[in-house]
Amino acid sequence: MKMKNILIILIVAAFGMLYGCKEEFLEITPKGSLDAVTLATEDGVDALLIGAYAMLDGTSDNGFGWEAASSNWVFGSIRGMTGNKGTDSGDQPDINPLQTFSEASTNPYLNVKWRSVYEAVSRCNGVITTAAAALDAGNIDQGTHDQFVMQARALRGWYHFEAWRMWSMVPYVDETTDPKTVKNDTNILPQIIADLMEGTKLPGNMGQIGRFNNTVSQALLAKVYLQNGQYAEALGELNKVMAGTKANGDAIGLAPTYGEIFNIDDRNGIESIYTVQYSVNDGSGGWNGGWGEVLNFPYKSGESPGGCCGFFQPTQEFVNSFRTSGGLPLLDNSYNNNPVLNDQGLLPTDPFVEDPGEFDPRLDWSVGRRGIPYLDWGDHTGSDWVRDQTYAGPYSPKKQVYRLSDEGATTENGNWTSGWTANGYRMIRYADILLMIAECEIETSAGDMGLGEINQVRARAANSAGFVKEADGATNAADYQITTYPAFADQAEARLALRMERKLELGMEGSRWYDLNRWGNTQLELTRVLTYEKTNAWGSSMYGSATVGPEDVTYPVPQRQIDLSLGNISQNR
Repeated sequence: MKMKNILIILIVAAFGMLYGCKEEFLEITPKGSLDAVTLATEDGVDALLIGAYAMLDGTSDNGFGWEAASSNWVFGSIRGMTGNKGTDSGDQPDINPLQTFSEASTNPYLNVKWRSVYEAVSRCNGVITTAAAALDAGNIDQGTHDQFVMQARALRGWYHFEAWRMWSMVPYVDETTDPKTVKNDTNILPQIIADLMEGTKLPGNMGQIGRFNNTVSQALLAKVYLQNGQYAEALGELNKVMAGTKANGDAIGLAPTYGEIFNIDDRNGIESIYTVQYSVNDGSGGWNGGWGEVLNFPYKSGESPGGCCGFFQPTQEFVNSFRTSGGLPLLDNSYNNNPVLNDQGLLPTDPFVEDPGEFDPRLDWSVGRRGIPYLDWGDHTGSDWVRDQTYAGPYSPKKQVYRLSDEGATTENGNWTSGWTANGYRMIRYADILLMIAECEIETSAGDMGLGEINQVRARAANSAGFVKEADGATNAADYQITTYPAFADQAEARLALRMERKLELGMEGSRWYDLNRWGNTQLELTRVLTYEKTNAWGSSMYGSATVGPEDVTYPVPQRQIDLSLGNISQNR
């Protein structure tokens, strides 16, 4: 966490946090020797606040690993079928039922995610109570107290929202909650909104990258409103975001080219409204370095990034989605009638001819496929980059992957993989804001129904300076054809365009399942994709008899949490 001093986080973690959870979120007995008097100072409260920020990646050495990654690669992307588990059938088998819509409430991934979210909430509550004690003791002034509390409440709102959009009926836990009686029998959205609204009172310039400011809080509040179908309220917050700045006062906007968004050097670039900060080689053993995504690298040891572990492979249906006709996507989903050629079943030494068709250039920044340059690692050579092609297909993930030129400098050294990186998670980026504005306009029949915003996103993708190039640096790696929409015939077409644009622009970034839930077409869309994926040999094996039911718009509440609550928390489905 790069904000004040990484050592503060390590010290806080070592002492267990005054208000941290012991084993589960309902058990809040202090673990460490630090007491309220010691922490009730400006430095002490700030250290607790940094500990609350540290949970934005979902992981910590309290046992929250890739199961709880805030990038939501499992719960948002695999569940949304832009990616599959990858690897082989036996590694991390608890993901298997999550991707086949057959998970039980005892699934460990669900319990770890729950614990992570409520550990984060508990840390926020610790900031609020300790800040009050520091104010009462005269150790901080009212303005300092208020800024601490506004940040803690905005964080608390976001963490609760993470739980709400996973499970719908979840407990709301604030600094006054009695953990012995907390229930999940009411919709907590009003409390989430109230917490995030406190964050909108923060200044625009917090002086440090990594802090929430008013712009970040407005963007998160807009996401909450949008997910709840409150389009007018969401649009109001989004319009404020457009006039905002980063937490250190820098401007926000679209990056000139698509590929640069995901470069480590550009992790806090103009596109990033908020990036969850990662750091490496800081003495944490990798815990601060993208632990949640450490599995999601090609498997070819020594000759590809990470060298482990082959998870999170793009689906064929997602790859097909990037086909274009006249520079526009095929909104009728007919792209699946002409699947993108792949090297499934071929050895790296076998001849292979790349698909000559037209593609949206974002394909080759989102997916590693044979014959296409993979960042600066050379061409993707096919099956030797994939752990088990027969199980998960021929493609590799790409967006969170580091460049060869970054290895050692911004990747963790001396551990079992260099997959821990400083390439923070882009939690909110400007293109997402534009597409949310477009969605609000479409659903309220306002303005040009999102045409301008969608076309801004597409025009950036069409910047040929950002196309993936062959080794000569000049030749496009594929036939990239992309153009803007001339107009939308009606609301229905605008809606189809927006939904496709989010898939193409934000694919493999953890949002797809949540988007489908918001649009109310989760069962229909995922049944369509699942049916297609089963037509591929690997998809048939991976998904088996999977079906998508109406209950699959939420995850089951972890049985462990129901048991710990002695029945106060109930199952949600």
